[in-house]
Amino acid sequence: MGHFAVLALGTAIFGAVFALYGLPLEAVAYAAGLCLLAGCTALALRYPRARRARQERRAALDILPEAAGPLPEASCPEGDDFRAMAEKLRRSYAELMTKREAELQESRDYYATWVHQIKTPIAVMQMTLQAEDTPENRALLGELFRIRQYAEMALNYIRLESDSSDLVIRTVALDGVIRQAVRRYAPQFVQKRLALRYEPTAETALTDEKWLLFILEQLLSNAVKYTPAGSVTIAVTAGPVLSVTDTGIGIAAEDLPRIFEKGFTGYNGRTDKSATGLGLYLCRMTAQKLRHRLWAESVPGRGSTFYLDLRREELVVE
Repeated sequence: MGHFAVLALGTAIFGAVFALYGLPLEAVAYAAGLCLLAGCTALALRYPRARRARQERRAALDILPEAAGPLPEASCPEGDDFRAMAEKLRRSYAELMTKREAELQESRDYYATWVHQIKTPIAVMQMTLQAEDTPENRALLGELFRIRQYAEMALNYIRLESDSSDLVIRTVALDGVIRQAVRRYAPQFVQKRLALRYEPTAETALTDEKWLLFILEQLLSNAVKYTPAGSVTIAVTAGPVLSVTDTGIGIAAEDLPRIFEKGFTGYNGRTDKSATGLGLYLCRMTAQKLRHRLWAESVPGRGSTFYLDLRREELVVE
């Protein structure tokens, strides 16, 4: 539009001058027509190249600031200035992201080291309390178990938030994983006088054993926490689909769609002030990394069931 505006302005100036001197205006119209024809021809010839250049700029814009290659050349001095500014901003962004990633990695390393170090005094206190079986020691062992659980949750949170992955996908016997989780939580069931129901299974799944155990332990932890009396049932059906069912307080219908959100505690969390809203969030994150499906069903006052669909046919066995 700028070229046509210049042409129109020039034509108007020539027309005004010709009119003042009494010259024929047909000459102005003829010259304007020739200039218009020449301008349209030049624009038509230039259009394909300009269109390609615009598409390249838009493509570069879509991948900024991560674009690694040079930006498209500009066709005017102003374009060169904008290209130089974009290049400078991209370099600044790259430097900033490198620095930020280094700081995040340093933070991850620090907290991972802290969690590993804190396990030593926890283990010492656990052995000390196990030396004498008293009601007080059993209560303290229960609290110590929760401290260790929270420390491991923090470590797993760091690992899941990291871009690196330590997944080891292979065929896993589910019975062995379930028995590990049951053995670890057995004192909690005894302390709360909860019945645990589980029928051994021969099912296997293509998954990561360590992270599957983490999900199962988190589900058992919630089941124990929110079941004042009754039982917890672990079942494996064909598929396989692993389920953990409790007879606890259940989950409010309005809370059920949000229980896997980060930091969401809902009505039960407001009742239990120690709830962090991280356990189920980490379960969902882990399930997504393993490409398993995790969901829940619940009836308030009657209990909840959490399902983990372990079908993962597209994985390659190591």
